[in-house]
Amino acid sequence: MGWWQVHADTLAGSRFVISPLAEATASLKTLEHGTAAHPGERTWLDAHLPAYRRRQADDPITALLIRAALGTHWNADFLTPTPSPTGEDELSFAQEVSGIRDTPPETARADLTVSLGGPLPGALRRSDLPARTADLLEWVWTYAVLPYWPRRRRIIEADIVARTARLSRGGWAAAVDDMRPGMRWLGKSRLQINTYDYPPRDLCAARLMFVPVTPYQAWACWDAPHRYALVYPCSGTLAEAGRTPVPAALGTLLGPARAGVLVLLDTPKSTTQLVALTGQGLGSVGRHLKVLLDAHLIQRRRTGRSVLYYRTPAGEHLVAAQHDA
Repeated sequence: MGWWQVHADTLAGSRFVISPLAEATASLKTLEHGTAAHPGERTWLDAHLPAYRRRQADDPITALLIRAALGTHWNADFLTPTPSPTGEDELSFAQEVSGIRDTPPETARADLTVSLGGPLPGALRRSDLPARTADLLEWVWTYAVLPYWPRRRRIIEADIVARTARLSRGGWAAAVDDMRPGMRWLGKSRLQINTYDYPPRDLCAARLMFVPVTPYQAWACWDAPHRYALVYPCSGTLAEAGRTPVPAALGTLLGPARAGVLVLLDTPKSTTQLVALTGQGLGSVGRHLKVLLDAHLIQRRRTGRSVLYYRTPAGEHLVAAQHDA
């Protein structure tokens, strides 16, 4: 299995990072594979897969390049660079993708031989591979991600709030155990990142970043020895936002929007999470929470910088009664 030795100073300096490029790359991987992890992703895929396949059919060199870059067990490093935010500032997609475009051609070709696990096909022995990769990612971002980005960003932010809350309650084991397939905290400063038989890495004095994306994709990347990142899919509940059913009688009693908030509070959630999950505005969610608090159907508690809301026994009984009716 692949695991990293993560020291206390590395964990102390770790952070969650929002990366528009990682979101576009995860979307590219989903388009290339043509499979969806849940109904919401299937709807998006059905809307954009035909255009993606037409584009790849019209450009067989880029199609071959992407298949090679995704490999079988390893992404070509130049396709998945490690995010490098400056201080607290998030980089724009244009800033991030420029790093791919500026990759030296010989570096891209070397990375492809690793992802392929063998020699480079003759058709890919050319100098425009980084530019072709950047062009395709720009197309995916512009046509298949950007129209949804405000919604996706809210979901990503909500996932970060949830992970941070779990970290404060249960430590790193609680925060990372279900972060991505095969990942779990082993103890003794060891973080298993996948189930492959890779040699361990020591992250002493390195910076570790966690990068959530909404497509169900995951990968590791690094700029050794200074920066490492784990890209992981947002939790399933968030990925399928808005699909939680609201009993009709409960909707009639409380109003559909307010009832939806109560149903979602089966586990503690912040206002940010509820905004992302419901699609309602911050003011509307706040008003619903106040009414539910006044009715003693929910309670709240502070966890670090976040305030989490959760159902009281009365709220649990009310929701359960509607489901049992």
